Amino acid sequence: MQKNSNNPWRWQDTRSYVQAVEVKNVESTLYVSGQTAIDDEGVSSNQDMRAQLIHSIQNLERVIREAGYELKNIVRLNIYTTSKAELFENFDVFQKWTAENGIQQASTVLEVKSLFETLRVELEATVVK
Repeated sequence: MQKNSNNPWRWQDTRSYVQAVEVKNVESTLYVSGQTAIDDEGVSSNQDMRAQLIHSIQNLERVIREAGYELKNIVRLNIYTTSKAELFENFDVFQKWTAENGIQQASTVLEVKSLFETLRVELEATVVK
């Protein structure tokens, strides 16, 4: 598999995403449903945005790894949030995670009216190998 990023500008570099990702010779693709801060028993978190973001990342990692894929091969990651202000106040969590795992993905952030039950953030990914 060959993965190339396309960035005609530099400003996105500080925002932890790329403008486009080209992938060639893909063996397989994993489409991951939105991962949230739900525990192993299916109970939704009522914690703050930071805690929910950390838990959502952990759940996303678990799904990807258990499917036999690598985090560095996330090519698309959409973020849904009930508060973009709260998300960006805690965005250092996301930026540290992408940097530590060598993730360079195309992304979209969408503020939505609500998510399931008490949830504040949801991460939806596409991963290749």
